[in-house]
Amino acid sequence: MNDGDISLRHLKLLALLLEVRSLTKAAVILETTQPTVSKMLARLRAHFGDPLLVRVGLGMEPTPRAAELAEPLRGLLAVSDHLKSATAAFDPATSTREFRVLVSEVGMVHLVPQIMTALERAGGGLRLRAVPLDARHVSAKLESGEADVALGTFPGEIGGLQRQKLYVDPYVSVVRRDHPRRDLLSRLDAFLAERHILVTGSSIGHAAHQQLEREMTARLAPESIRLRVPNFVSCAFVASRTEAIGTMPARLASYLIGDLPLAVIEPPFPLPRIEISQVWHERVHHDAGHRWLRGRIFQLFRSRRRGEADCDP
Repeated sequence: MNDGDISLRHLKLLALLLEVRSLTKAAVILETTQPTVSKMLARLRAHFGDPLLVRVGLGMEPTPRAAELAEPLRGLLAVSDHLKSATAAFDPATSTREFRVLVSEVGMVHLVPQIMTALERAGGGLRLRAVPLDARHVSAKLESGEADVALGTFPGEIGGLQRQKLYVDPYVSVVRRDHPRRDLLSRLDAFLAERHILVTGSSIGHAAHQQLEREMTARLAPESIRLRVPNFVSCAFVASRTEAIGTMPARLASYLIGDLPLAVIEPPFPLPRIEISQVWHERVHHDAGHRWLRGRIFQLFRSRRRGEADCDP
């Protein structure tokens, strides 16, 4: 092994590369450039006297030496995180900590303002960074420490991440408040006959919304879908300026009608419901500041509907 200096930052990069196996993806997650990542990998290769990751096809695969390092590396980074967070208590009134939250476009509009207000009330030095949620890289960003917590819909297994349910959100439709046929739209035939705006699902952000897209496409005639947009805020804005109907999560709709001339209507056929959770990596589970943040988020957004069970933070 070469005695050249490497930092904890280099080891975090190695752990990330073993997770995503791509210099480009690692650069995106770390919000840096690919040449910077390449330079750090070169330092790691010199230090360990091994290529560590080699190109195979379109991706990169770890060498046997890198595979041997994976488990002790995770343990070392966990110890490092524990040592950094080993304070007796977290005082939000005096802390200057910046919390980094992964959120979708819906979360940027509906969740972030409320979290920011809660942090401002708790302590003038607390800061918040909202990071766009990419469903493909949630685990990597949380494991590497690039984000503290992710808020959204996470179907299926999420690896070693911790999960806490916040609330279940149905879908509703929105129309211009003075829509000429608003009173008729509770009828299935009238609803289907109208023009519609459809939000296109994506693996970036809430992949769960792809189910809504499939349901709406199955119900609506192709000529009824007059506009496709990439997000729900655009959908609401267009609906407020036209006679088209938009369909979106209920909490977002109720939040937007305060600023846009919209009315909420119940779709005349069943639509899926989405479960919103917060997820985080095990390495910060016992961190006092992180526990405080999770507690505040849970208090802000927990479901208070009778019969819905709450999870312990």
